[in-house]
Amino acid sequence: MTLSETEDTTPGRLRIDKWLWFARFFKTRSLAAKLCNDGGVRLSGAVVTKAHAAVRPGDVLTFAQGRHIRVVKVLALGIRRGPAPEAQALYEDLAPPVPEERLEDPYRPPGSGRPTKRDRRALDALHGEGE
Repeated sequence: MTLSETEDTTPGRLRIDKWLWFARFFKTRSLAAKLCNDGGVRLSGAVVTKAHAAVRPGDVLTFAQGRHIRVVKVLALGIRRGPAPEAQALYEDLAPPVPEERLEDPYRPPGSGRPTKRDRRALDALHGEGE
């Protein structure tokens, strides 16, 4: 029996890279393992430097995903990488990502679409172009 077999069958614990993959935070397990090995994950406040660190229900994970910092509480371990609703039942999102605001054009109301020829001429006159 190897070390990985005993680790995977330990009741109440699961490798952190596997859990991140099961919970669908990363597309592949190797991406999750790379983030763990690079020290990009905190497990209950402590920096994780190995992908084989054990996670159990009640632990809080903090990691970067894209441009957002995710803070999640582990609710369950899971046994497979299932569909999204099954994956969302594995964690509680303590700091959900905030949607980014888009910059608005000060000359037109949002959602008014592409400017017409008349609007374009008015903008050109405002900027002093086309005279």
